[in-house]
Amino acid sequence: MTDHSTARSGLSQSVAPPLGAIQRMDPNALGVLIFISSEAIFFGALIITYISYRNAGPPGPNARTALNIPLTAVFTIFLLSSSFTMHKVTSRLGNNDVSGVRKWLLATIFLGAVFIIGQGSEYFHLYSDNVTISRNIWASSFFLLTGFHGLHVTVGLISMAVMAAIIQPGEHHPWGAAGVEAVSFYWHFVDAVWVVIFPVVYLWALFS
Repeated sequence: MTDHSTARSGLSQSVAPPLGAIQRMDPNALGVLIFISSEAIFFGALIITYISYRNAGPPGPNARTALNIPLTAVFTIFLLSSSFTMHKVTSRLGNNDVSGVRKWLLATIFLGAVFIIGQGSEYFHLYSDNVTISRNIWASSFFLLTGFHGLHVTVGLISMAVMAAIIQPGEHHPWGAAGVEAVSFYWHFVDAVWVVIFPVVYLWALFS
């Protein structure tokens, strides 16, 4: 009987810490993490679809002939740099430096905005060259994948702008701080997805 009680006690101790960590997690952050998990599956499906159809269908524009890879690489640097500025946001948040949080949020918004403007410019030039979403299978899968990511970037920019307005120097908003942490999870996810998309869509075209 003692052995069984000891085993149950040990099992409880092994299970309690992670459950306790989840229970102590802010609901906003937990909700974003659950959302990110579902979106990761969706992005995975879109990436697999793009790989499957990148050379399928009738002749027409493709990644090698239609995309401005060097220019997109420049915009990619801006987006990936925003992960560093977002890291500065959370580090300032941990030090209760509200002014620093707001400053680095604005820097992150700027870097992300440069990326999304670059993507809009790319779309404009593609459509000017009659490379539309209905042109061929490659174009459809390209616009679907990159457009869905661009939508996520836009949502992240709006969320950061809201947080920058809420977190004001000299004020303390615990609920606002929790929102900033949740947005940071989301933004790092958006950057991580592009780390996969850029090689698959753009760099791969250099060797095809």
